[in-house]
Amino acid sequence: MAEKEESKHWLGFDLGGTKMQVKVFDEHFQTLGKERRKTKANEGVSAGVKRIVETVRIALEEAGVSLAAIGGMGMGVPGPLNLEAGILELAPNLGWEKVPLRDLMEKELGIPVVIGNDVDMGLYGEYQFGAAQESRCALGIFPGTGIGGACIYEGQILRGKTASCFEIGHVQAIPNGPLCGCGKKGCLEAVASRLVTAAAAAAAACRGDAPHLMQKAGTDLTNIRSGALAESIAAGDVEIENIVRLAAGHMGRVVGSVINLLAPDTVVLGGGLIEAMPDLHAEEIRKGSLETVLSSFEGSYHVVTAALGDDAATMGAAAWAKQLLKGT
Repeated sequence: MAEKEESKHWLGFDLGGTKMQVKVFDEHFQTLGKERRKTKANEGVSAGVKRIVETVRIALEEAGVSLAAIGGMGMGVPGPLNLEAGILELAPNLGWEKVPLRDLMEKELGIPVVIGNDVDMGLYGEYQFGAAQESRCALGIFPGTGIGGACIYEGQILRGKTASCFEIGHVQAIPNGPLCGCGKKGCLEAVASRLVTAAAAAAAACRGDAPHLMQKAGTDLTNIRSGALAESIAAGDVEIENIVRLAAGHMGRVVGSVINLLAPDTVVLGGGLIEAMPDLHAEEIRKGSLETVLSSFEGSYHVVTAALGDDAATMGAAAWAKQLLKGT
């Protein structure tokens, strides 16, 4: 045990609206312990912080590592952040606002804590350990309930002076298009998120254009998740395939415009929607990007699907914490 305590270990924490996950890593980022639990965000911030601490302690116990051996913890958190102050500004899926998360966690655990946007952490995980390794510039797009984006440029996470950034879901995809949850019109999220795709699929099922989806999931949006859409397409619901391809095409065109700005060599697609239908999304996003990208950039980038799954954000958060706290 004494030998284990001499080297520093790292914690990676992924805080989501429905689940939280933590992993304990050694210096070489081998997993020593882990724990995954429901978030239960409706119980409030104090209960949520307590639950995070309990989750960390369970993982440490499994790993056989004490807090004294931890060099720091990185946290992937949904929503806009004040990175300098360590404040979670707003997380609608958690119901949390203006939460000084870094200070709360450091007080509870007694270790340095680094917070970052969850999509930033996921892409950083892919950059360090997954599909974007050795990229000079990696662009990430992660469609889900919304559409998250991130960019790693020469090993650093692209960010603002104090805030996380790269809100690719709120790039305008259609002028004067559908109203987005942010209050603007025509955002990418308003035409291509899983929630919007599920709503269009429900309408198709109601019209009788998606019999398999109607039989398996009905028109309740809570049942029309990524797996249900994939099963519907596999069973021959052509209209559902058309809907998914249309949404992926919107993503591709926005990706092409971003490529014109940043010239990434790797575009990483991640999240549950991508995992359920990787080939379809890669094909349509690749095709869509060619509609807007400059001809001089054609062939300069690869569109790939994420390799780490649910581990991306925890690994990325831990690695980012090590980068910031240890400088390696």
